[in-house]
Amino acid sequence: MRTARTSQRPLARRLLPLAYALAAIVALILLLTWGALQVQVTLAGFLNGESVWSKAQKQAVIDLDTYVVKGAPADLADFRRNYAILESDRWARDAIAAGDVEQAPIAAAFLRGGVIPAAIPGIIFMLRHFPGAPYMKDALEAWHSTDASISEFAVIAAQVEGARADDSWSEQQAARQRERIHELNSFVEPRANRFSLDMAQGATELGGVLFGSVFVAAFLAYVLWLRMARRILAGIRGTEERYRLLFDSAADAIVMVDEADGRILGANRKASEWIGRDAGDLAGMRFADLFTRGDPFQRSVSELSTLRSLNGDDRLVETQSSLAVWGERSVRQAIIRDVTERVAMEQECRIAAEALGSIAEGVIIADAQRRVLAVNAAHTRMTGYTAPMLVNRRFDETRRLPNGLPLPPSIWNTIAVSGNWLGEVDSQRNDGRSYPELLSISAVNDADGQLLRLVAVLTDITHTKANQRRLEYMATHDPLTGLVNRVEFQRRCAQAIAVAARERHAAVVLFVDLDGFKAVNDSYNHAIGDRVLIEVADRICRTLRPDDVAGRIGGDEFTVLLSGPASREDAGPVAERVLANLAAPLLLDDHEIALGACVGVAGYPLDGDDPSTLITNADAAMYAAKTEERGGVRFYSPLMHADASTRLLIGADLRLALGRDEFEIVYQPSVELRSGRIVAVEALLRWRHPERGMLMPDEFIPIAESLGLIRLIDERTLQAVCAQMQAWDRNGMPAVRVAINASASTFGHRGFVEAVRCALQMAALPPSRLLIEITESAMLSLGEETERKLHALHALGVGVAIDDFGTGYSSLAYLKLPAVAFLKIDRSFVTGVPDEANDVVIVEAMLAIAKSLGLRAIAEGIETEAQHDFLLRLGCVEGQGFLYSRPLPPAEIERLLRPSRKHAPARLRVVPP
Repeated sequence: MRTARTSQRPLARRLLPLAYALAAIVALILLLTWGALQVQVTLAGFLNGESVWSKAQKQAVIDLDTYVVKGAPADLADFRRNYAILESDRWARDAIAAGDVEQAPIAAAFLRGGVIPAAIPGIIFMLRHFPGAPYMKDALEAWHSTDASISEFAVIAAQVEGARADDSWSEQQAARQRERIHELNSFVEPRANRFSLDMAQGATELGGVLFGSVFVAAFLAYVLWLRMARRILAGIRGTEERYRLLFDSAADAIVMVDEADGRILGANRKASEWIGRDAGDLAGMRFADLFTRGDPFQRSVSELSTLRSLNGDDRLVETQSSLAVWGERSVRQAIIRDVTERVAMEQECRIAAEALGSIAEGVIIADAQRRVLAVNAAHTRMTGYTAPMLVNRRFDETRRLPNGLPLPPSIWNTIAVSGNWLGEVDSQRNDGRSYPELLSISAVNDADGQLLRLVAVLTDITHTKANQRRLEYMATHDPLTGLVNRVEFQRRCAQAIAVAARERHAAVVLFVDLDGFKAVNDSYNHAIGDRVLIEVADRICRTLRPDDVAGRIGGDEFTVLLSGPASREDAGPVAERVLANLAAPLLLDDHEIALGACVGVAGYPLDGDDPSTLITNADAAMYAAKTEERGGVRFYSPLMHADASTRLLIGADLRLALGRDEFEIVYQPSVELRSGRIVAVEALLRWRHPERGMLMPDEFIPIAESLGLIRLIDERTLQAVCAQMQAWDRNGMPAVRVAINASASTFGHRGFVEAVRCALQMAALPPSRLLIEITESAMLSLGEETERKLHALHALGVGVAIDDFGTGYSSLAYLKLPAVAFLKIDRSFVTGVPDEANDVVIVEAMLAIAKSLGLRAIAEGIETEAQHDFLLRLGCVEGQGFLYSRPLPPAEIERLLRPSRKHAPARLRVVPP
């Protein structure tokens, strides 16, 4: 707030001529009045002198006449005193007319004649200068005409005195002298009256003239002064109007404040507009009440105030004031400026400056010649160059294209045309090292389009480039195993095919699929599963040459690209080594996991001439190996492609089959070998396909496992079997044991035991009636989860049978678990007895193990009486096969189980289908 002391001197100077004119008029009037007063005094003196002269003349006549009659000396003395007055006035008059007598004697003479002293100078002035004035001339002529007669009075007095002195006085003389006196008096008295009348008329007329002169002079002075005042006031009024116009049209609010009490005296239109009150309403308010934060008069220049508004639209303002003196009053003129936009702009500039200083990107501001003017802190941190180090240096001197060449003129041409350029450059730090930089250069032009400044924004993209390489790696490699992914494998395969076509050799693709990996995920956790995949990838890579490529294209599906083999068949040994490496158990923490794999082989040019075809055909060969012989290698043949198509169709139909309830359950009896009595049945799943007819489990179960449908199928099968057992119980059938197969995925699932318990509870069946069959390979693939599940089933009361015992990696540790009550000898061993010596030895060993561990052995696939007799002789208690019965629908099983049925002899015959 700026304060200065001013006054109203400009206005006072403009009113000063008017004041001077008024003073001159007053002085003139006073002067005229004084002159008139002097004239009046003079006239009064004339009249007074005339009166005294007339009285002295009359009294002198009376005294002389009395003296003539009586002769008293006193009368003579009185005459002579009055005559002296007359003589003194005459002498003064004549001395003035002569003009050679000083004023003092004349004044003394008039004073002796009884004239008013104050009038004497005026009388002398008028007699000397205006003797011919109207009435004055006549009066003086009348006065002059009496001079001789009045002198005769003196002669008479002298004669009378002499006559009386020598005693010669007589009555006749007295009469004669009196007559003479009267004659003289008759001559003098009219002329004295005329003199008095002329003086009175002259005084009257001169008074009127003087009054008229004073009035006319005052009127003329007043008219002149009024015209001057009108002209000056018109100028002042115009100035005031211009000031009011400027006052009201000012862009800032202006408020006049009484310095003494701080109250508002006036305000302009802008102040009324901002505050929301009329100027009249503002008058009398306290100036400090206009602000929300105190009196701005008490604040420093740098502080701002907030101006209140009735409509709530408060605004930031800055107040400046100056002090003016209006008469006895000190008035402060407050100029209130709205600084809302300025403060906002300053804030934006401050934010921009702070942002420029705090942003992570480096910023260079250069002139049109690319010379550096300023840099921000990020640029200094990034390059090591401070602003003083770069001033007047061209910023492109420390930058090159990625290929090492200087920045070309095309960059500056682009900026001149489009206003900006963006690209990657190599920038040099102060220590001499270089780094990749993303450089954006923008032009700042003036209103005429001329280049003023260049603004360069630079970003250190060292990490970005590293991330880009990492992203490129991630885009082409499996994040878990580090092997190439499907896209990159196909690209590498395409390159290998091109090289093979050019150099006339083969390019071979191996498709590797793990067996039982889903069970590992379900039984342990995905972390263990991930570690298994990493170990599998490592084992595959250790098998390959440096030029070969290993990839992961699915969950447990791996591919291998062999470069440079002479023919497709050269890949056979590599595939066998891969299988051998993968067959070894995996040791992960305290877990020992055994996995198998199948390998399919397809090669260019025999099996395809593009990557997709080779991978698809290798996949078909792998599936053939998985179907026909787990753990084997198969080379692609065109027939496999047809099988693959069939699998795709079956997979699509499987989903529909679940909704259409196309699955059926048949039951195969299990008999006591010694008596032929049916002691159990095994539930076997069939699919009555609407087009393909009845499909066996090996035709759709592997597909269901690969599609993730096997658990749903197993769950429905369990519920259906329990419901059938409940129906048999209602029909009074014998309470035989029912066996049901469980896949590794189902058995390893965390909710499997609970599902078994619920199914038994809903059917009101004792747990001992149900037997869960699980293959030996599935148990091994589940690892420790197998043991937990077996304990849970044992606690539930459900028995477990190990199916296909001896066909995989046998683990005798599981046979000791209490839940394992049955051991099923696979049909592959039963088929060769009693003729095949190896099969005989294996079966004998299995039966011996079962007997030693207290397990009940069940032989599968008994089709001949020789097999029956051999197994019975070795102590096998139970068996099943076509010798006794094929799998039958529930109604046929019910017919076989009816108690009224007559049992066949102990040595059963083969039951026809």
